Amino acid sequence: MSKIILVYLLVLNLAGLAVMGIDKYKAVRHAWRIPEKTLFLVSILGGCAGTWIGMYLFHHKTRHWYFVVGMPLILIFWIALLVLGYRFW
Repeated sequence: MSKIILVYLLVLNLAGLAVMGIDKYKAVRHAWRIPEKTLFLVSILGGCAGTWIGMYLFHHKTRHWYFVVGMPLILIFWIALLVLGYRFW
């Protein structure tokens, strides 16, 4: 796999972990929150593993079915994309 893709995915997954942590921090303090669309966007762009780990690490959004179901589905999509893409590179 290309180093560029690996760096891209590493950065996006760290960003996914960070946005979940920041949003949880803001939720506890009743501050302005990160929109759920943004959380999903980071995941769809490739940060799904980090976002999913952040959900359970920070105990955040784990009661919302669309996060509990959506994040693993996005992760499965990315794994399939990487496996299929690797076969054609």
